[in-house]
Amino acid sequence: MAQGYPVKPVRILVGFPPGAGSDLITRLVTPGLTKALGQQFIVDNRPGATGNIAAELVARAPADAHTFLTATSTLAVNQSMYKKPPVDLLKDFDSAALLGTLPFVLVVHPSLPVRTAKELVAFVKARPGQLTYASTGQGGSPHLSAEMLRARESLNILHVPYKGTPQATTDLISGQVTMMFANTASVLPSVGAGRLRALAISSLKRSSAAPDVPTMIEAGFPGFESGTWFSLIAPAGSPPAALQRLNVEVNRVVQQPDGRERFAAQGAEPLTGNVEQVMAYTRSEIDKWARVVKGAGLKAE
Repeated sequence: MAQGYPVKPVRILVGFPPGAGSDLITRLVTPGLTKALGQQFIVDNRPGATGNIAAELVARAPADAHTFLTATSTLAVNQSMYKKPPVDLLKDFDSAALLGTLPFVLVVHPSLPVRTAKELVAFVKARPGQLTYASTGQGGSPHLSAEMLRARESLNILHVPYKGTPQATTDLISGQVTMMFANTASVLPSVGAGRLRALAISSLKRSSAAPDVPTMIEAGFPGFESGTWFSLIAPAGSPPAALQRLNVEVNRVVQQPDGRERFAAQGAEPLTGNVEQVMAYTRSEIDKWARVVKGAGLKAE
């Protein structure tokens, strides 16, 4: 089957709107897959419920390796945020390939009288209960990143969840909310255009896409690191040979010089690994975020 795969167009469901990080990263990879495998790879956006709507659709799809989901760290978070998660990330899916990671940027409206993350914290503390932070949805990794900062600095600030990064970014640009953590691919264009101000980035080192933006650690928050990752997964029981074939091609696409350049332009880092490593990585992320969720006492509303 691997030699003849795929035999028809392949659909990749994305659980967030066009312009979200998962959408952008998926679209960086699909043209190369279409060219390499001779069938169209179609991105199908099905936003809602922090990715759970798309995940449920893929879990119920035919297990023929022609329907995939772009899984994110948010889906790993959902495993512990919900008392009964709509899908089991380890049992309902087979792993195919890692795609990449994106750090988050702490951004505010440029009219806000702060230029550093420490100044933002002081600004929020001086106005308890008056300010807001946006997220891409309850329990998403941007939400948990803001929660890490809120809990660490004992901030009294209101959470405003949205259905995706584009909607949250629009309201931040218009001044409807105070701040947010958002992935680099989604907000750096607005930062460059002067519509948003970047205060810090959540990666361990500065991003080549925004070299002037300090890390959260450099900004005075030791150990503060967060981000989001993306992988391709298929309905459980999908043909292993087809998944292996796709894995090889994805690894090749993201490691090519032009592929790495496209990722770098978005502030992203490509990830690679065989099918077994994808599953091990997913399992480790579920365990990591479960500790964060439990420590913060969070649960899905």
